Amino acid sequence: MTAPAEDLVVRRTYPDPVEDIWAALTESERLARWYGTWTGDPSTGTVSLTVTGEVDAGGEVDDPVDVTIEVCEPPHRLVVLVPSGGTAWHLDVALSAHGDGAELVLTQRLDGTVPREDLAAGWTWYLARLAAAQSGEPMPPWEPAG
Repeated sequence: MTAPAEDLVVRRTYPDPVEDIWAALTESERLARWYGTWTGDPSTGTVSLTVTGEVDAGGEVDDPVDVTIEVCEPPHRLVVLVPSGGTAWHLDVALSAHGDGAELVLTQRLDGTVPREDLAAGWTWYLARLAAAQSGEPMPPWEPAG
């Protein structure tokens, strides 16, 4: 299936099995290693997410946001709505086996509020952080395009 032009698709392969990448995406303590933390009861369809990967110069992180879980099909698919700047980001993460490891495909429905290039750079950086967290390597520095 090909994504429509208004979708951003970012792919990344990992040497780790699908179940391990799923855990890194869905377990708060594992997610904290590379992206942020969540609290709450996912069975309600909503969790509170605090993104900690982007710390400002003063050491502050953004306030938590309530994330709506639209689809959760362990260990292969997670679809969420993440509030951002008066809109909601629709994120669809699919995991599949790739050799002995896993392929992650992140699809974000674009709404025109953030340029495609900026989103692509951000998600590429975050997925590189996931790879670093999985391998125990240092976190890659943020190097914005341009």
